[in-house]
Amino acid sequence: MTDDFGKVLLVGCGNMGGAMVRGWIADGAAPAAITAIDPFAEPPAPGVRIVRAAGELAGETADLLLLAVKPQQLDAVAPDVAPLVGPQTVLLSILAGVEIDALRRRFPTAGTIIRVMPNTPAAIGKGVMALYGTTDDPVIRARAEALMRPLGLVEWISAESLFDAVTALSGCGPAFVFRFIDGLARAGAALGLPADQAARLALATVEGSALLAAGADESPAQLADRVASPGGSTREGMNRLDENGDLFRLLAETLAAAAKRNAEMAAAARG
Repeated sequence: MTDDFGKVLLVGCGNMGGAMVRGWIADGAAPAAITAIDPFAEPPAPGVRIVRAAGELAGETADLLLLAVKPQQLDAVAPDVAPLVGPQTVLLSILAGVEIDALRRRFPTAGTIIRVMPNTPAAIGKGVMALYGTTDDPVIRARAEALMRPLGLVEWISAESLFDAVTALSGCGPAFVFRFIDGLARAGAALGLPADQAARLALATVEGSALLAAGADESPAQLADRVASPGGSTREGMNRLDENGDLFRLLAETLAAAAKRNAEMAAAARG
């Protein structure tokens, strides 16, 4: 809950920042405690204050500051935002590829810095929220977890270097799943189904399968084998997916490409 942090300030209130605010409010946070700095955004929920520039908040200090701009905008906004950060401020950053040391250089007075890698299903409370911070304070960690929990699964990672992998898997993962759904639908249409019907069937199939896997005691691999009877049509299709490790290799290469780009952005943010 944001109420545990007091005065909450967002820097950037686009898709992800707005989704996080709406999740907090749905969980009971007071909209009046939340302010966002964004020159273009509209309030993500009634009662949330929007200002167009950090200068409008001169003299104020945030208890919790969420950095939710694009990574390449960090150096443009940091000089104006830094005066709003004090020793009591918990700084949360969702900036992909921007490491804690790089954030500390821009915000030297911040009390605690925690990196968060969310993904877009946070907008419906089904996101993945990976956290890494410089504090062992159990109170701050518990508050950070409570803040993220309404948005989905919360996982602390053991080393900041793992953010490249987390970003590739869960941060970028929804886009890869969306592409798979589209590909499944197109393949169904290629077999003769009307395109709109194939799209509905593909989406419902992925939705139902994910919910089934989430509630099962067995692993997804075991569930797949249960569906695939020897000599049946499912097994025949899976044989093609498994042939020469094609599916695994494609996914490994996909995640590796995303992780490599994340590492490049981290290097650029170091200066």
